[in-house]
Amino acid sequence: MTVAKVEKIVKRNGRVVNFKKEQIVNAIFKAAVEVGGEDRRLAEILADKVVHQLELSQKPGSYHSVEEVQDIIERELIEAGHARTAKAFILYRYEHNKLREGKEKTTFSSEGNIPYKKIWQVLNWAIDHNCFTIEHINKRIEDGTYPQLIQEVTEKYNADVASAAEKIIARIDKVRIVIIAGPSSSGKTTTTIKIGEHLKKMGYELVSMELDNYYFNLEHHPKDEFGDYDFETPEAIDLKLINRHLGELIEGKTIQMPHYNFKTGKREEHTTPMKLEKNQILLLDSLHGLYEPMTSSVSNEQKFKLYIETLCQIRGADSNFIRWTDIRLLRRMVRDSWHRSYNPRQTLEHWHYVRRSEIQHIIPFLGSVDHIIDGSLPYELPIYKKHLFEFFPDFVKDYKDNPKRQDAYIRAKRVFDLLDSVKEWSDEEVIPKDALIREYIGGSIYKY
Repeated sequence: MTVAKVEKIVKRNGRVVNFKKEQIVNAIFKAAVEVGGEDRRLAEILADKVVHQLELSQKPGSYHSVEEVQDIIERELIEAGHARTAKAFILYRYEHNKLREGKEKTTFSSEGNIPYKKIWQVLNWAIDHNCFTIEHINKRIEDGTYPQLIQEVTEKYNADVASAAEKIIARIDKVRIVIIAGPSSSGKTTTTIKIGEHLKKMGYELVSMELDNYYFNLEHHPKDEFGDYDFETPEAIDLKLINRHLGELIEGKTIQMPHYNFKTGKREEHTTPMKLEKNQILLLDSLHGLYEPMTSSVSNEQKFKLYIETLCQIRGADSNFIRWTDIRLLRRMVRDSWHRSYNPRQTLEHWHYVRRSEIQHIIPFLGSVDHIIDGSLPYELPIYKKHLFEFFPDFVKDYKDNPKRQDAYIRAKRVFDLLDSVKEWSDEEVIPKDALIREYIGGSIYKY
């Protein structure tokens, strides 16, 4: 078999330049030096393997991109058993991607409301636990270590929650309200419960004020051309009543908390009396907890702001990082189907409201938080494939030629391709009963 010699390469700006093997050698050797390596000859041998793979995959009349070359370098390092060098190379590559986007150094920056320092930590962890690509997750299913991955992720999330609780305790003399905010299906409710468990061990009783109960009746919400309601905006919630109740609770007064029925779309007539005692802390679990008008009646020193997001650092089959919002869409699809009487199609068609509200009312306030929790679960996609994959071929077909549903089509096609690349996992018994994912798939020890 004759292989084509690699002579040109396409840079990220589209320029075609001469291919130089020495640049691959330098990249591998630099990563090796980062972890204590000194053998440049070994870097040259590995570079030869990379070049060979490039030659085998070279197509007539086309050139490899820089990204494709880097993907092969990663794979060759891992397959050759140089895991530490591979990790150093991956992190180096990730950081330089952010530098090209005009960001500050990844390990310190949180510019633009994106928590890059936290993301860096998440990526580090994913590399160390062999779950930073769909390919690696599939391999963990194949080699029987997938249940172990579930345990590892569970421990990581629990440690993150414990760290947040410790910060709250450090300010316990002033904090009266803990706000747990984040975009839809990021894990706010489970996190709220677990924070409460930690603080209870320290002698403090947590009182949860479910702000979903403060939605206006559905008939008061405007409809779009499809007859869909927009209840993702904070204005869909009775902000005036919330602020009045928050102020009264901190003053030691008793309020009558409303109850909202999502199946009927209305507040019910009965209310629940609520009072905040001296040894109690109020927890607010809300999509819009960081939206200042939501809690303007409470001083900043009396509030602890915690943000949770699915900071997923997993690359798909196309080498791109999986979008956080796609993970949350899948979670919401599963949850809505059994908890809120929505079928997956309705959830997908409604998602543009969710994203619009997040961009307008959550992301701009991220810089004001006291702690960020990573709610991503690297093991969750194989489980969602079991629940949802069957629906997506029809979504793609039905929306493809509908000009009014192009947003839904783009999302459906992207998620279909993602789930198609994932191996399915069906045994949910290996998942702890208090795991965050059970907020969506059911079977939790917690009541939602």
